[in-house]
Amino acid sequence: MTKKIEAIIRPEKLNDVKQALRNIGIVGLNVAEVQGHGRQGGIELAGRTGTYQVDMLPRIQINIILSDHNVEKTIEAIARATRTGEVGDGIIFIYPVEDVYRIRTGERGHKAIMYEGDIDTVQQVAS
Repeated sequence: MTKKIEAIIRPEKLNDVKQALRNIGIVGLNVAEVQGHGRQGGIELAGRTGTYQVDMLPRIQINIILSDHNVEKTIEAIARATRTGEVGDGIIFIYPVEDVYRIRTGERGHKAIMYEGDIDTVQQVAS
């Protein structure tokens, strides 16, 4: 089975997350700039005319498709790289993926998500 990890993180933590993922063998990912807020509801800023509420904060969304057996170590890597202990550290969602199709090669399923040197190919070589 295949999973999708969607992580919403602070923008300044993106390079730390990319390095943490590289360190465990995650090669493929997508990144998008998003805006939103969680439980904190945004932040209050002080300006010349007083304070005001900013409720849509800039965040980074990272999407990764991977094998079930790699999910926990990927979640741990993202959490270690992003955790500050402060409100707004982010959130990670895990979704089931029904199927994957690589357009260029026509590969489907698990083969479609594998890249040269990624976490699955490294594990297969080590086995």
